[in-house]
Amino acid sequence: MTESPAVDVQNLQKTYRDGLLGRRNIEALRGVTFEVGRGEIFGLLGPNGAGKTTLIKVLLGIVRSSGGQASVLGRPAGNRLGRKHVGYLPENHRIPRHHTGNSALAFFGSLSDMPQREIRRRRPALLAAVGLADWGNTSIKKYSKGMLQRLGLAQALLHDPQLLMLDEPTDGVDPVGRSEMRTLLQELKAAGKTIFINSHLLQELELVCDRVAILDGGKLLHQGPISELTTRANADVQMVVAGSESAVRAALSPTLLAEVRSVGVDQFEVLLKTNDQSVVDETIDRLRRHAISLVSMSRGRQTLEEAFLEILERARKNS
Repeated sequence: MTESPAVDVQNLQKTYRDGLLGRRNIEALRGVTFEVGRGEIFGLLGPNGAGKTTLIKVLLGIVRSSGGQASVLGRPAGNRLGRKHVGYLPENHRIPRHHTGNSALAFFGSLSDMPQREIRRRRPALLAAVGLADWGNTSIKKYSKGMLQRLGLAQALLHDPQLLMLDEPTDGVDPVGRSEMRTLLQELKAAGKTIFINSHLLQELELVCDRVAILDGGKLLHQGPISELTTRANADVQMVVAGSESAVRAALSPTLLAEVRSVGVDQFEVLLKTNDQSVVDETIDRLRRHAISLVSMSRGRQTLEEAFLEILERARKNS
């Protein structure tokens, strides 16, 4: 039997009634459909007001949908048995100020019905994993915002969930801390955890996510792998080849519109100005016939941020 997705959203809708504006209906989610596979890191992108927070609240059972269906770990969204296997780090989470790092974890663990013995057993390794090994007995009044985020991630992991839902997990975390958190997320993925991240730090998502979904105005604009999103469909092809310059130039007909420049001893960068795959294939064949080695080849890429802004602009022009 095929295992169900970690998150399955089908035609999800949510409409709010705004009593302050003449009881106007506000469509926060408008027929959103996507899946998050088990064991992947999935990013949710969108500008302010896109519907991201509403979507997360529906998945957690905090808000009821107006239509469509959503399931988490094979159970209807909000199901209590399913929620026991979900770790959640909310945006701007609050921890009572009288706690230390250790007592905060004991408090949150008790909310998940964890035995205190189990909390004490897991606590040292978790604090070490998030970079707070020496801060367990320190009052959180002395924690920076980034340290509070780290502690929030530790509490989300405390009960060893199958699915992590993280809302702006690196907000306020310094570059070193963000790098450490990316490493931890990759380790969790390797251990079979599924990670669902909502963040406005697109550079961070680009480094860690397998796939992303883009929301705007409650509509799903795009979903797919990071590599697919950042590869320019009509970009030039860049090759690095090895061989004599005369052989390289002899292999490349002027009709192929190739630019050649030296990048080292008997190594050349070839920029092939085409998006026609048959031309790319023909060029590789020509190079091989002239005993030229292909060292590397890539098509022009854009950053996740550039792709995100391009998709938003295109969608808004067409709306």
